[in-house]
Amino acid sequence: MTPATKRFILEQLKTHRNMSLATVRPDGYPQATTVAYANDGLTLYFACDRDSQKVRNLRHSPKVSLTISKDWAGWKKIRGLSMGATAKILERPADTRRAHALLARKFKDMKGLSAEDLAATVFVRVQPKVVSLLDYRRGFGWTKLVRV
Repeated sequence: MTPATKRFILEQLKTHRNMSLATVRPDGYPQATTVAYANDGLTLYFACDRDSQKVRNLRHSPKVSLTISKDWAGWKKIRGLSMGATAKILERPADTRRAHALLARKFKDMKGLSAEDLAATVFVRVQPKVVSLLDYRRGFGWTKLVRV
């Protein structure tokens, strides 16, 4: 991965707050949901209810796909990312504290979660395997696939 490519990816991760995350349901169908994320380099973290369908899906299969972008008014300005990744529900207290801290730095509401809220929450780490860069400023449909 070139330094320019990594800068583009990190800028997209810094600029945006939400991703569309697709997990694999036990019946084989994909399920896409929107989640807020924080990142540490190329690694992403999100939190969700421990009884959610996302968690059941991740326990079935760690494979995920995601997109990060915003609603662009003009096609010539579209920029974003899509990724093929693996997700892991964090179990170790040190890992969950780190994920919580990263999310709380980006989302101030996370700081105020009660012990009861935290007990009902899981933190998930997402490790990209391939990243597709999308940048229509370089031409309609311009993409670049990068292995991580």
